[in-house]
Amino acid sequence: MAGEKFLVHCLLAMLLIALVEGAKEPAVCNIPLTKLDLCHPAVTGEHPPPPTKQCCGLIKQANLTCLCDYKASLPAMNINPTKAFALPKICKCNQPIPAKCKGKF
Repeated sequence: MAGEKFLVHCLLAMLLIALVEGAKEPAVCNIPLTKLDLCHPAVTGEHPPPPTKQCCGLIKQANLTCLCDYKASLPAMNINPTKAFALPKICKCNQPIPAKCKGKF
């Protein structure tokens, strides 16, 4: 009986952990998917506005090396890659821009 009770407690603990882990918001390169649009105005159009504080907050937590892997896809989303990879400098991000992100796109 004690063994069964222990097993039930273990299963409940595993279920709770799975629920908590599953409740995390999906993200790309450390940027929550629901917040990707915060930087969109700053990287689209001919004369975009400067990035907002919220956008800069996302850029500072982003995995820039990971974002470089998506640079070829950015124009399809109407994002100017040059403007997108200028955001870390504009936002005074401490992360260096990876070499593979620099240059012409």
